[in-house]
Amino acid sequence: MTQRNSRGRRAAARGLWTGAEVVVTLGVVLLLLVVHQLWWTNRQARADARHEVRALQREWAEPERDKAGQEGKEGQSQGDGDGTGGRGGSGPGAASGGRSSAGRTAPTGPRRDQAYAVIRIPRLGLAAPVAQGISKRGVLDKGYVGHYPGTAQPGRAGNFALAGHRNTHGEPFRYINRLRRGDRIDVETRDAVYTYTVDRTLGQTSARDGGVIAAVPRSNVKPYPGYTAAGSYVTLTTCTPEFTSRYRLVVWGRLTDVRAR
Repeated sequence: MTQRNSRGRRAAARGLWTGAEVVVTLGVVLLLLVVHQLWWTNRQARADARHEVRALQREWAEPERDKAGQEGKEGQSQGDGDGTGGRGGSGPGAASGGRSSAGRTAPTGPRRDQAYAVIRIPRLGLAAPVAQGISKRGVLDKGYVGHYPGTAQPGRAGNFALAGHRNTHGEPFRYINRLRRGDRIDVETRDAVYTYTVDRTLGQTSARDGGVIAAVPRSNVKPYPGYTAAGSYVTLTTCTPEFTSRYRLVVWGRLTDVRAR
């Protein structure tokens, strides 16, 4: 009897030890998942976003340098040939400013998942690439801000509507709830910088409230906050409350300035 009791106690101890190991292992796995989601995805996505912003800026600058060099060569050649195309000359290059569109193809819209603009929000210290589309894998999970297909492009009449993560994967829109009326939102493209001024916010609305990204943005949920007249708007959307995707937080702004690059 004593031997049986001893065996039973040993078996129970082994069971408890095994159970404790399983619990500890699960805890470590869960901790690693949390660290991956809250730290690693942010670090990786932010690095990718910064790299893409720099790449866009280099891409926009290179054609300008090439064009300036080509115009300088043309001006020098014309100055040597007829004395009218040198510094301050009035040859064809000087007259047109090198802006002739002859031989150029018409610009096309951005491709799906292509980064083509940079959004800057001074109050938040944010600079992030804007890409076409709102897919998670191709855009949002890379730390980019996504442009809703079918909405206006920067500076155009209508609603330039954007989405971004509030938590994990770079979380570019983490603090858009801190934006206030009069804050600036700059959208930089190859050709211009478009400045929008924050005008209104909607702290919470349904995830299916498509009215907030309409051409004239206006919530479909009572009491129907938003606008009633056409204009040039920007809309920022993200999930709320934090760490959930149940509702949407919305910030709206109006186009107030355009500066050529």
